[in-house]
Amino acid sequence: MISVDQALVKVLENVAVLEAEEAPILSCLGQVLAEDVFSAINIPPLDNSAMDGYAVRAADTRGASPDSPCVLRVIDTVAAGAVSRSEVVLGTAVRIMTGAPIPDGADSVVRFEDTDETERQGTPAEIGVLIEVAPGAEIRRAGEDIAAGALVLKQGTRLRASEIGVLASLGCGKVKVVRRPVVAILSTGDEIADIAQPLSQSKIYNSNSYSLAALVKHYGAVPRMLGIALDNEDSLMDKLEAGRDADMVITSGGVSLGDYDVVREVLEKEGRTVFWRVREKPGKPLVFGLLKGRSKADVAKNIPFFGLAGNPVSSMVNFELFARPAILKMMGRKHLTKPTVRAVVEDAIENIDGRRVFTRVFVEKRGDGYFARLTGPQGSGILTSMALANGLAIVPEDEPGVKPGDVVDVMMLDWSEEVE
Repeated sequence: MISVDQALVKVLENVAVLEAEEAPILSCLGQVLAEDVFSAINIPPLDNSAMDGYAVRAADTRGASPDSPCVLRVIDTVAAGAVSRSEVVLGTAVRIMTGAPIPDGADSVVRFEDTDETERQGTPAEIGVLIEVAPGAEIRRAGEDIAAGALVLKQGTRLRASEIGVLASLGCGKVKVVRRPVVAILSTGDEIADIAQPLSQSKIYNSNSYSLAALVKHYGAVPRMLGIALDNEDSLMDKLEAGRDADMVITSGGVSLGDYDVVREVLEKEGRTVFWRVREKPGKPLVFGLLKGRSKADVAKNIPFFGLAGNPVSSMVNFELFARPAILKMMGRKHLTKPTVRAVVEDAIENIDGRRVFTRVFVEKRGDGYFARLTGPQGSGILTSMALANGLAIVPEDEPGVKPGDVVDVMMLDWSEEVE
């Protein structure tokens, strides 16, 4: 039995960054750029007005004040998206809207509120400027944001909404990104029923496939549901065939020491086991290995394979600890760890057998510190304890437990404004 840290090292040693694909930018949210992005244009393309106002020559406003306005003749009005054909010369001004190009001859903009426009009727033929402005006032220069030829986004950048906006501002409709992994998900067990079927007395609904698929989707990969395999090798082999071209396979159930736990046997026949069982609670009977598969181009490949325990909490915890960082690495992500806070625990947590314990807690901030309370009974079959949790309190292997008031590390499952 290996430690959590050793297991994670072995997992990451056996996964690689996937190849690039070209995709429409809106579908690339959360993906990682596979190439540098350079700009072919200036943004903004021309000097333009930062405010609604009047384009003027700064020299014409010298000495202007509310008591002694500088009166200028208005020779044109220009809106954003239009270009004024008038040249601002001595004693003239062009009425200009935000974003409109600066007319020839003008070197500054006076805001509407710094003129007497409100005192004049309609579109004024003349305007009184009430302040003195310096050259360049309220002007956004061409290339001020991005200069033509500049490196805008580096390879390896994860695309957030802001980066998507930048790409759109460059006119990039498509971009090369590390593709999303396809993760095949399979539940095992004679007792598992599909959620669309009536539930008989001896069955339970297939919650694991849905919680795992939701986690896969949450972290940016593509889930592929393979259904339910019975507790025999033929059924498991048959269901796995539909995942032989996936980038990862995750099963739940059938990895312990029971008479009908056949996942490890199938993995040994159809690939190889890297490790089995981890010194943790919950989720000790975890198997990780490589399953023989083939790419869509019919090239042989090894598929990272996670055989998670059937208990729903165990499967979700081990997904967060091991499958999630593997997926992120496949997607080209560099930061694979969840945020961790130090929190005061409000309940006792036992560690009776020298494993690393991950306890479901709800964390909240009070004053300058974080506090964590248990989400109820901690059995690995109590899925609602995960639904109520936003973090996992960690008790190290060499500690017998913690008592109320002790401070522990908490791996945050959800990091939001509700916690901060």
